[in-house]
Amino acid sequence: MESYKIPLVPGPVAISTEVLAAYQSNYGSSDMESDFFDLYRRCEQGLKTLLATKNDIPILCGEGMLALWGAMKSVIRPGDKVLAVATGVFGYGFADMARQLGAEVETVGFGYDDIADVEQVRAAAKRFRPRLVTMVHCETPSGTLNPLAEIGAICAEINALYYVDFVASAGGTPVLVDEWKIDLGLLGSQKALSLMPDLSMVSISSRAWEAIEATGYVGYDALAPWKRAIDEQYMPYTHNWHALAGLKVSLDMLMAEGLDAAYRRHAEVAHFCRERLHAMGIELLPKREEISAPTVTAAKIPTGLDWPTLDRKLRAEGMVVGGSYGPLADKVFRIGHMGTQADHALVARGMDVLEGVLAATPR
Repeated sequence: MESYKIPLVPGPVAISTEVLAAYQSNYGSSDMESDFFDLYRRCEQGLKTLLATKNDIPILCGEGMLALWGAMKSVIRPGDKVLAVATGVFGYGFADMARQLGAEVETVGFGYDDIADVEQVRAAAKRFRPRLVTMVHCETPSGTLNPLAEIGAICAEINALYYVDFVASAGGTPVLVDEWKIDLGLLGSQKALSLMPDLSMVSISSRAWEAIEATGYVGYDALAPWKRAIDEQYMPYTHNWHALAGLKVSLDMLMAEGLDAAYRRHAEVAHFCRERLHAMGIELLPKREEISAPTVTAAKIPTGLDWPTLDRKLRAEGMVVGGSYGPLADKVFRIGHMGTQADHALVARGMDVLEGVLAATPR
């Protein structure tokens, strides 16, 4: 399907006409033109405002997983200790990634329908004394939002680097990188920023830069070359000028709306979505509704239906939502109300379709 009539997938989300228009120019070479570096600096400054940080934010070519792998490989050496705080598919996945890099990994797990308990994390961190603590802010497969500030304070206390995935939260809810002591903050373009899946960004603290230098990792996804790339106007690779132009438009639109207004819009649309689901008798996945994310809603497949059937029936009406992954596959469906899709009218249309499908399905 080329496009969705009622797009409610949890990423890549629908792209605005303003952002699409930014891709239409025939830009020059990012290796040769000073205009590109001016645009890059403006985008980086916009990201710093969005993430409330003074840290450097390299903007990489590739979707969000590039940031996840590149940041971890840039600071982890075989034998390093990594504490993975896991509340869903990506949290447990970080533990697997670190093991593949030869790290000694301990996982503090909380299942797939809950968020992290700060005291359990504190106890594990003080005992294990990791070099790196990994955390996911919004677990999109589970629809939950984890506490970040408290875990950041623990990392500072034990002198561990704090590695945080806020791919599916930044732009839809506050992310305060400096206040929450995040050393490596990971962001992708295709979620609340409502761009194509072609950019990833990493906020890097001074402590993280020191670790990157000490680790010495080289590769396409390495962060080390970005330390001086912009000042020296010598890029690690030919950059995507079109994507950067789209990013600038997206950031300008967010700032024009106002971050507080954007966060309020996401929260209100999320609440509306869940109220409609409750009215249909559909149960949310998260153990407690107050831990649900403002950018995505994860709900249990209604009794009498399976995911392929629900997906097929919704698609027949022009509505597309997401399934889930890992242990949640075929048990959960997800409604993405982030970025352009955090729109009351759009979600209302989707809920009307879902209600109609359920009413027409014998169970």
